[in-house]
Amino acid sequence: MRFLLFALVLLVPIAARAQELTVFAAASLTDAMKDVSALWTKAGHPPLRLSFGASSTLARQIDEGAPAAVFASADEKWMDYLAQKNLIVADTRKDLLGNDLVLVVPADKPLHVTIDSGFDLQALLGANGRLATGDPAHVPVGIYAEQALKKLGWWDRIAPRLARAEDVRAALLLVERGEAPAGIVYGTDATVSKAVMVAGTFPASSHDPVSYPFAVVKAHDTPDARALLTFLAGPEARAVFVQRGFKVE
Repeated sequence: MRFLLFALVLLVPIAARAQELTVFAAASLTDAMKDVSALWTKAGHPPLRLSFGASSTLARQIDEGAPAAVFASADEKWMDYLAQKNLIVADTRKDLLGNDLVLVVPADKPLHVTIDSGFDLQALLGANGRLATGDPAHVPVGIYAEQALKKLGWWDRIAPRLARAEDVRAALLLVERGEAPAGIVYGTDATVSKAVMVAGTFPASSHDPVSYPFAVVKAHDTPDARALLTFLAGPEARAVFVQRGFKVE
């Protein structure tokens, strides 16, 4: 009996260390985070539980008590939202990645343009076409898109013609399916699709820098969660992010 109790005592911390971690990550990180999860598992850790979506949706879910250990946002706004509510561990917050904002079109209708105030985006959309992007009311890619469209003087004409998607991958899908003649997504999203091509890249000066802050969620602040964040900032994960087209901060 003493041996059994001793064994059970030993197993408890082992089981605790073996718990899977849940990561809430922006939709644009889908492919890269799946690759990183495979490396994390190869290093001897349990597989990560990955949940992808608009940063706004994920941040609100964390606010409502969703069990995320690490949050990776596609903009500063939604990480700030959680920080203001004291829901992340402030000293773990790290801006790890950057990205480009691009205009995509169906691959079977190739087009190369210079995106500046002289480009006629309305003509590209045609009489009834819509521009797919994330909903600017809350989805980061849509927020960046709105900034760029305003900077270039297109917003008033294009806003009524937006196809407002729930996240960047949903916007990409609209262009892939031919349901929208063009879309604004991140450069990394365009690279994962053979059905679209990048027609042009928005000038960096037309919008806030596309930034990806990562942080440990306070309600699930554990040594394993902090170890994962260190791993995400480390050389193996950085190599994956670079391969997937992200800019490494």
